[in-house]
Amino acid sequence: MTTPDLSFMHPYFLGAYAENDKMVESILLEFFRDHAYWRRNFHPENRPPIPTKAAYREDFNDFVAAMQQELHTLSADLKKSVPFFSPRYLGHMAADLLIPGVLAQMMTILYNPNNVSDDAAPATLQKELDVGQMLAKMVGFNIQQDAGPVGWGHLTSGGTVANYEGLWSLRAVKFYPVSLAEACRDFGFDPEGVGPLKQNLSAYTKWELFNLTIRETHQLMQATLSRLKQDAGKKDFQRFTKMMVSESLECLGMAGFFMKHTELKPPKVIVPISAHYSWEKACKVLGIGHGQLIHLGVDEHMRGDMDHLEEAVKACHSEQQPILCAVGVLGSTEFGSVDPIHRIVEIRDKYKQKGLHLGIHVDGAWGGYMACMFRNEDGTFAAHEECRKDFKYFPHEGTWKAFRAVSEVDSVTIDPHKLGYMPFGCGAFVSRDAGILDFISQEAAYVFDLKDDPLKKPPMQKLRGLGQYIMEGSKPGAAAAAAYISHRVIPLHRKGFGRVLTNSMQSCEYLYDKLYELRSRVSNLVTITIPYTPDSNLICYCINPKRNKYLALMNHFSRKIFNHMKIDPNQPLQGHDFFGSFTSLQKSKLNDHESARILEELGIDVDTFVDAVEDRTKEADHIYMVRHTLMNPWLMHREEGDEYNYLDRFCQFLERSIIMELDPSKRR
Repeated sequence: MTTPDLSFMHPYFLGAYAENDKMVESILLEFFRDHAYWRRNFHPENRPPIPTKAAYREDFNDFVAAMQQELHTLSADLKKSVPFFSPRYLGHMAADLLIPGVLAQMMTILYNPNNVSDDAAPATLQKELDVGQMLAKMVGFNIQQDAGPVGWGHLTSGGTVANYEGLWSLRAVKFYPVSLAEACRDFGFDPEGVGPLKQNLSAYTKWELFNLTIRETHQLMQATLSRLKQDAGKKDFQRFTKMMVSESLECLGMAGFFMKHTELKPPKVIVPISAHYSWEKACKVLGIGHGQLIHLGVDEHMRGDMDHLEEAVKACHSEQQPILCAVGVLGSTEFGSVDPIHRIVEIRDKYKQKGLHLGIHVDGAWGGYMACMFRNEDGTFAAHEECRKDFKYFPHEGTWKAFRAVSEVDSVTIDPHKLGYMPFGCGAFVSRDAGILDFISQEAAYVFDLKDDPLKKPPMQKLRGLGQYIMEGSKPGAAAAAAYISHRVIPLHRKGFGRVLTNSMQSCEYLYDKLYELRSRVSNLVTITIPYTPDSNLICYCINPKRNKYLALMNHFSRKIFNHMKIDPNQPLQGHDFFGSFTSLQKSKLNDHESARILEELGIDVDTFVDAVEDRTKEADHIYMVRHTLMNPWLMHREEGDEYNYLDRFCQFLERSIIMELDPSKRR
């Protein structure tokens, strides 16, 4: 076996054995001292408020002693933490952290910037906006200010908030044209030749106004307000803005809006059943209601079923049922599956021609960073054949097409604290069109002074007051500094950060093959099944003892296997050789065909897969799976002359665990 060259990553991470501790300590100490000198030289003429003799007082030393004692206790407790840094950890979506991000975050914490505005963060707010531009470029959005639309992005506390913002932004744009038309009617103003049909605003039906794109809506806003400014005096314009506010969704609320506009129905949100639970939460938080969710089925690869999507969109079109958004998943958090984003784009474009427009948000909280594996240094998207050179299986043609199509969606969620190897919490919301800023600002663009027109401000200038345009308020500048420095040092393209993720995906392919080798070796003892071929660096598998036909017994056995790799806070971590995670396939999320396919391969009687109300043991309404995330950079490492790497050793460990559970006499 050829050992891959991992040397390029040697300076990237602290290391499984803290091999880079001296380097990190030296740099951190250098910049801590630099921070201290900055404080001393801010106004050196001031007398220090803490006298030099304070350190000799008894109460001072008592406090320091108490603090040290508590910190020692904390340090001891932290030794119970999950060893994400170790190549023996193959569990959740976490791994060792990039040194540039760690150092930048620790340095910046001392300055405590608040990225709510440039008044509170004159240094780090710009870095956050720069990170947004970097991520926008990575997924293929235009960032050139002289060409439109212009992409933008910012950091959030995590993917959940970024998903909220995806719906929030699309909702603000969706409802605006109807409110604008209503305010113009009340004001007695009917602009001519506006909107995509170049006709009077009053000539549009509410259905037509409810189905405009972001670009069309922004152009309608600009044309209408510009003409109104020309015709109306300051007092009349202020009167119009009050009418506009009173007609807006933000004023009326969902119930008030639809009571007023009874011709329209509340819009639907379409998500695959593989989507993160945050989408249901988002619909609740935003007042859309989780009853407005349409759940798509999945195909045999756990990707969103596009035939089902087209059926749902077709039905909505025939019933004049608006759709706010269709969500595509770019690496599901359970299985790493990549939805066919290109097909969602095709369906959107097809039905836009028929008069129904749906926004598209891509939930790339997990797989978003994988876009850099397809992005060349010059920003172009690499050919499929070029991308395949470093892999045995990856990327599937559909996966390649899905990532290429991301540049055509409305917005994307990306989590730097997942595949970006950044400290928690650091998510990101990235939008294709900065025009949405004029609809989500807390000081809306249609409420402004005639002398200070925010519609004419460049997007980056508007965002100097970032807090006005996002769901969060105060936010840490340290997270922005961490992401910014990491992306500057390791650029987001194939020859930069793409190399780190290439190693991760190669590790996944290697384990995939090794699990099939193990399957053959233990076929007289158990049946191992990998239900879904990995689209990204996640693998899930089931283990069923030979001749067992009952799902509940298989799940019970799989849990016993997982106990060998489960973190127990009451036991020393060193007691486990390896660590993993688990997931389950709920009966309610599988169609009969998929259930039969998986269970028959395992030798399980399909009739033993029952609904929760029938399952008194709570063990037969789901299919239990062991799950591994292949993020750690050192999984393929092996010592010179050693026959095995960490993934080889893991498969040996798994084989021993299976044998021990089948034959208790073999236990240590």
